Amino acid sequence: MSGDVPGAADAFAVPPMPPGPPAVPPAEPDAVRALAVALLNLTGLGLGYVLLRRWMPAVGCWAATAVLLAVALPADPDGMPSAVLAGYAVLLGIAAAHGAVAGLRTRLSWPGRPALAAVLGLVLLAVPAGGAVLYDRARDEATERMLLDRLQGADDLVRARADQPFDTARPGFSEALGVYAGLGRDHPGSRAARRLPDRMAAYYRTVGAAYAQRKYCEAVEPLKYLRTVPDRMPKQTLGALATWPDARLADALYACGSNELTGGQDGWTGHFGELLTTFPDSEQAAQAEPAVRSTVDRAARDVHGDEPCAAVRRLRGLGTQIRGIAATAPAVADALVSDAGRAGRGADSGAYACGVQQYRDGDFAAARSSMNDFVRDHPHDRNRERARRIAIAAEIAQTVPAAGKRLPTTDSGGSIQVTIKNDSPDDIEVLYTGPVTGSVTIKGCGSCSAYSFGATLPLGGFHPCSDSGKDYPQRTVSLPPGTTYFLHKPRGGSASSPGSDTAELRSGYIYTECAYTKRGFGAGQ
Repeated sequence: MSGDVPGAADAFAVPPMPPGPPAVPPAEPDAVRALAVALLNLTGLGLGYVLLRRWMPAVGCWAATAVLLAVALPADPDGMPSAVLAGYAVLLGIAAAHGAVAGLRTRLSWPGRPALAAVLGLVLLAVPAGGAVLYDRARDEATERMLLDRLQGADDLVRARADQPFDTARPGFSEALGVYAGLGRDHPGSRAARRLPDRMAAYYRTVGAAYAQRKYCEAVEPLKYLRTVPDRMPKQTLGALATWPDARLADALYACGSNELTGGQDGWTGHFGELLTTFPDSEQAAQAEPAVRSTVDRAARDVHGDEPCAAVRRLRGLGTQIRGIAATAPAVADALVSDAGRAGRGADSGAYACGVQQYRDGDFAAARSSMNDFVRDHPHDRNRERARRIAIAAEIAQTVPAAGKRLPTTDSGGSIQVTIKNDSPDDIEVLYTGPVTGSVTIKGCGSCSAYSFGATLPLGGFHPCSDSGKDYPQRTVSLPPGTTYFLHKPRGGSASSPGSDTAELRSGYIYTECAYTKRGFGAGQ
C-alpha cells in the first residue's frame, strides 16, 4: 500500500543561497583623483597603480625604473644613452595617462581624499627630480675623475721622457702638450684645468732641463720648441711661462755658438746668426761680434806659431763664415765685415809661413801651390823673392825628393859656370836648386827634333847636343860648388814630361847640361 508521507519532499529540498553583498556602484568621475594617480605614476615608482590596487602595471613601473637605474649607475661622464632616456620617458607618460584614465572612476585605497593624494604626488615628484640632480652631480664627478686621469697620463708621459734625447722625446712631449691644451681649452673650469699652471711649470722645467744642466747646445732645440707652446695653450694658463724660454734661448745660442767658435766648429754661424736675427737687442747679441773679433785676433796670432797652415785655413774659413752672418745681421753688419777683412789680411800674412811649413813637412805640391799664390797676391812683400825660389825648389822636389832637403835662400851666383843647351824643338824652362835656386828659359832648337826611345839607349852611343853643324840655343848660369838639382820643363803646351838631373859641382871644371826630347817616353838630358 502506498501513500504519501507527509513532509518527505521538504526533507530533501536544497536551502536557498543567502543574498550576496550589495554591488558597489562605480565611483563618480573625479578629475582630482585622476590627476593624483597620474602624478604618482610620474614618480616612476608606480604608486598610482598601488593606490588603485593594480599590481601588474605597478610591477611594470618598478621593472622599468630598475632597468633605468642599472643602466645609469655608476654614473658615466658620457651620461645615459639617449634612447634609454627617451624610452623611459615614454613609459612614464603612458603610465601617467593610463593611471589617470583608471583613476577617473576608481576609488583610491588610501588616502580617502583625492586632493591629499594629488598633493602627495606633487611632493613625491621631488624623487625623480632629486635623482636627476644627484645623477648630474655624479656624472660631473665622473667627468672630473676622467679629466684628472687624463692629466695624470700626460704627466706620466712627460716624466717618462725626461731623460731621453729631445729628438726622441719630442713626440711624447707634443702628445702631452696636446692633452694639457685640450684640458685648458675644453674644460677651463675643471679641477684638472686648475692644476694646469703647476703642471705647465713642471713641463717647461722638464723640456728645458738641458739648459739648467749647462748643456747649452743640447738646450737650443728644446727651448725653441717651448717658444711654440703659446701657439697651442691658452695664454691665461701659461702666464709668465709664455716668455720663459726667451732669455734662456738667447743665452744658450750665445754660449753654444761661442764654444763652437773657439773650438773651430762650423755650427757657430747658425747659432750666432739665429741669435742676431731673433734677439737682436739682447745682451747676448751684443756679445757676439766681440767674440768673433777676439777669435779672429787669436787665429791671426797663431800664423806665427807652430801650425801656421792651420791658422791660415782657420782665418780663411772665418772670413767666409763672418761675411755670411753679416749679410743677415744688419745691426752689426759693418763690424762683422771689418772682422772678415781682418781675417783675410791675417790669412794673407800667414800664407808665406804656411808654405814654408809645407815645404819642411815634405808636402812639396802644397808648398809649390802656396808659394805661387803668395807670389801672385803679394807683389811688394819682402818675402816674395824667397817664396818664388821655394816654389821652384818644391817643383823640382816633386820629381827629385832629395832636392827638398833644405829650404832655399835668396842667395845667387857662384864661381862655376854651367852652360845649358837645348837639343829640343820646344822651348824649355830649366829649374835648379842647391846652394842657390833659380830658373832660366831657353828657346827651342829649330833644326832639332825629338829622339826615338831606341836612339837614347846607352848601348847606341847616344850623345845629345853633339852635332857641330847645329847652333843649339843655350844659357849660362853661375853656381857655387855643391850638389845642384836640375829640372827641364818643356814649354808651349808640349806633351813631353819634365826631365831631371843631379850634378855635383866642383871648382875648376866646366859643366854642360843638355836638354832633349824623347818620343813617347818624355824628356831627357
